[in-house]
Amino acid sequence: MADADPCSFSSFQKFVTRHVSLTWNVDFCRRVITGSVALTIEAQEKQQNSLILDTRDLKIQNVLFNGQEAQFSLGTKHSFKGTPLEICLPDEMQRGQQAIVEVFYETSPAASALQWLTAEQTLGKLHPYLFSQCQATHCRSLVPCQDTPAMKFTYYARVSVPKEMVALMSASHDGNEPDPLDANRKIFNFRQTVPIPSYLIAVVVGALESRNIGPRSRVWSEKEVVDKAAYEFAETETMLKIAEDLVGPYVWGQYDLLVLPPSFPYGGMENPCLTYVTPTLLAGDRSLSSVVAHEISHSWTGNLVTNKTWEHFWLNEGHTVYLERLIAGRMFSEQFRQFKAIGGWKELLHSVQTFGATNVLTNLVPSLREVDPDVAFSSVPYEKGFALLYYLEQQLGGRDVFLGFLKAYIQRFAFNSVATDEWKTFLYSYFKEKVDILNAVDWNAWMHTPGMPPVQTKYDTTLADACISLCQRWSKAKTSDLESFSAADIKDMSSHQLIELLALLLIEDPLPLTHVQRMQEVYNFNAVQNSEIRFRWLRLCIRAKWEEAVPLALKMATEQGRMKFTRPLFSDVYKFEKFHDEAVSTYRKHRTFMHPVTAMLVGRDLKVDAEQSTAS
Repeated sequence: MADADPCSFSSFQKFVTRHVSLTWNVDFCRRVITGSVALTIEAQEKQQNSLILDTRDLKIQNVLFNGQEAQFSLGTKHSFKGTPLEICLPDEMQRGQQAIVEVFYETSPAASALQWLTAEQTLGKLHPYLFSQCQATHCRSLVPCQDTPAMKFTYYARVSVPKEMVALMSASHDGNEPDPLDANRKIFNFRQTVPIPSYLIAVVVGALESRNIGPRSRVWSEKEVVDKAAYEFAETETMLKIAEDLVGPYVWGQYDLLVLPPSFPYGGMENPCLTYVTPTLLAGDRSLSSVVAHEISHSWTGNLVTNKTWEHFWLNEGHTVYLERLIAGRMFSEQFRQFKAIGGWKELLHSVQTFGATNVLTNLVPSLREVDPDVAFSSVPYEKGFALLYYLEQQLGGRDVFLGFLKAYIQRFAFNSVATDEWKTFLYSYFKEKVDILNAVDWNAWMHTPGMPPVQTKYDTTLADACISLCQRWSKAKTSDLESFSAADIKDMSSHQLIELLALLLIEDPLPLTHVQRMQEVYNFNAVQNSEIRFRWLRLCIRAKWEEAVPLALKMATEQGRMKFTRPLFSDVYKFEKFHDEAVSTYRKHRTFMHPVTAMLVGRDLKVDAEQSTAS
């Protein structure tokens, strides 16, 4: 079936979910959430008597259909898709008819959507912490649902937590009150009135504080970093206003940020009303806030207009990177937008080299039949997607012309989910006077061919030239040339340029050990706290076989859990033959503290049994 989602069991061609009502009790002692979900479903075809929902490791206790007991059965468990829940409807439903299906259940302590942290794993050390991460297909371990981005619904939630803690969700706050069933608990209420896909349901419980950072924004975190976070993300409202100016009104009301504990596996997550960000962005100089521009952009491309299945993930991420860089261009300069694009091309090159240039997962539109979306995750949909959009911008008349298309695309598909063919059809209809240009695009090479894009667009290199020049000096330097390097080489470089310099050096052949030792003498990169610089510097040292860098690399790989950093650092140490066993033993020691997805993927990278890595 053309509209089928290979990552979901749910019968979403036969039923749609209109609204979800959640009633949860968060149990830190048992590390489970107990409660119920009431799904307002609507039949799409006549004579429907069976509903299939996605689940993973859920304990289903009871099911009601419009208040009546309903029979249910769990199917065969799939390795990563979970287990289909089939509900026999007591009354046959006709097309257009609605009903409420209520499922009473409990999550597993090993639910893949949830990470439970002990008090010792938090900054404050007094209270435990819980956060969810549902993208791509983990919501089914938190809620029995139609866990596909093709489906969008509104939701309401009542969440009972210990009274000294705060609950947050990807929704507007709707007050809180004492839990009538337990004087030691409090119930937080949330309302999301804009339809969202299941992967955007998010819940966080912890000892959280907030600071105002704008007229519609607060930043939340543990109190130990809340003021630092408020400084780092002070430009949030500026970014929101630029985005609105570019692509139209922000429809979600509040735009809050939450700085998560270090184990959060991503740079950010665009949960509506509550963007998650990694603490690795707290550089102290606002230099890494482009991640916030990226997550803000998702409010339009991803959250408002959503990829129909994960095979079309580039529609979310390619457009979001494109919009993020337009915001950066407005805030700084067009040259800076181009500079960021140059860096993105190198990220894409790294992903293609990691997967292999013939691996179909480097297609812009890959097949995910029997492929776990977490395993397929890379910078390809982000940077190959951006490269296509930038190429089209150049072909079709420039930035302002293409921005008109982007705005129209968002208006046309707002509140809906879309596939690549629909995007392409709309592109052709919008640029109907330029069909000849569009027909000249090698769509098959861009969309359905692995490896790098068929065209490498030229970017303005003004901001990159100093990085390229210094990179070449280091690459070509003989031992006798090392004295010519000094701190003055990088005195006028921005953080962004230092990141680019190190990224360029990582593409070259590994530097001799003498060179990286001299680089440390004159630039003192070991003292830099900016995570993007530190990550690339440590990779450069490991490739040069500098043994003193190994403990620093493993420390960075384990003191935070952002997969962009953790996976390559572990892999690089693993490939350094002398420290192969140390990489594995360090992983084994720390995996129980890792996010479940990070633990699984690092285990695969290090060829450690995947089942052990997540079960221990």
